[in-house]
Amino acid sequence: MNQHAGMASAGILGIGTALPEHRIEQKDVASRLAVALADEPDSRRWAKRIFNQCGVETRYTCEPNLLEPVEGCRYLYSTSSENVPLTRERMDKYKAAAIPLGMEAATRALEDAAVAPAEISHLITVSCTGQFLPGLDVRIVQQLELHPGVQRIPLVFQGCAAGLKAIQMANAIVRSDPNAKALIVCVELCTLHFQPSAKRDDLYAASFFGDGASACIVGSADFGNGDLFELGEGDSVLLPACSEEMIWEVGNTGFDLYLSPQIPRLLEHHLGKAAERVLARGERPDIWAIHPGGRGIVDAVQKLYGLSDEQVSYSRSILRDYGNLSSVTIMFVLHAIREGYRNTLQTSRGIALAFGPGITAEMLPFTYVPSRVPEPEPVHHGRL
Repeated sequence: MNQHAGMASAGILGIGTALPEHRIEQKDVASRLAVALADEPDSRRWAKRIFNQCGVETRYTCEPNLLEPVEGCRYLYSTSSENVPLTRERMDKYKAAAIPLGMEAATRALEDAAVAPAEISHLITVSCTGQFLPGLDVRIVQQLELHPGVQRIPLVFQGCAAGLKAIQMANAIVRSDPNAKALIVCVELCTLHFQPSAKRDDLYAASFFGDGASACIVGSADFGNGDLFELGEGDSVLLPACSEEMIWEVGNTGFDLYLSPQIPRLLEHHLGKAAERVLARGERPDIWAIHPGGRGIVDAVQKLYGLSDEQVSYSRSILRDYGNLSSVTIMFVLHAIREGYRNTLQTSRGIALAFGPGITAEMLPFTYVPSRVPEPEPVHHGRL
């Protein structure tokens, strides 16, 4: 197993996911957007192409107004400037939806890991789409009735890579203290920041982001129970000359996002060297848990490493069914991989990759350990 002398082996013992109740059909959004952009033909044509090509079919939102007809939707270009939701209103909606979603994901992760709330020693909460104090960490401690002395580590405003960064932190905690158990809760409500704009940057962001929550338990790996991800030694790297390619700033009407169309090309150019140290530590992984920040990002990683369509199928299916959920997404991918590998009855090496502003690349090797490892075939001597 992947462990250094004197250090415990840590693993993801349980995963939980949660979605808001409102489902968005990509075709419906595209058709309503075409109506809203009737007086902007260039933007309308561009939006139609992006919405059709981004790899998303359905998403979920905490904001029912996004499903309203064009004349009633406050997040579409046709709305009057006086009617656009201001940042304060969006943050109020974030607070109202984030706590129950985070609780749902956390409860499912605890049940999946068969871990009691009283056993949790560390709580890491992650979000970049909303802020309030006392924060999500305090509310989860109170509502789950965690020990009041639990170590709380909020990771805020760190983008899509923060979910895997949280797992890296929990991995380090458990490796240094085998008795520790860390609960990670990620909540992102990206759709609250859709802008009623005809600009390409805003339309691109509106084409593939969705809302959701995910959680996991990281603790000492109990290989007797199995069906877990044993975590290896990860790495985090800032890719060179990429700091202006992904920008997320607070504006008067929510958060303003800029995603450079060059990101997939930059990943293809720089990631190979950045990941050398992680990939050189063992055999080439079979499982690739790629954060689907967009169709182009999955394409770039697949091309760079010559991956099969099957190896990137989990990332593509999460993008198709839920969109990009920012920091939440990597646990959706890992959950899907675990469900897909449950019946394989063999250990498999993998690597998780996630990317965020900077551009930051988070990389974590892991081994999937099934709940039952088949016993070796009996050796027969002589004739039967």
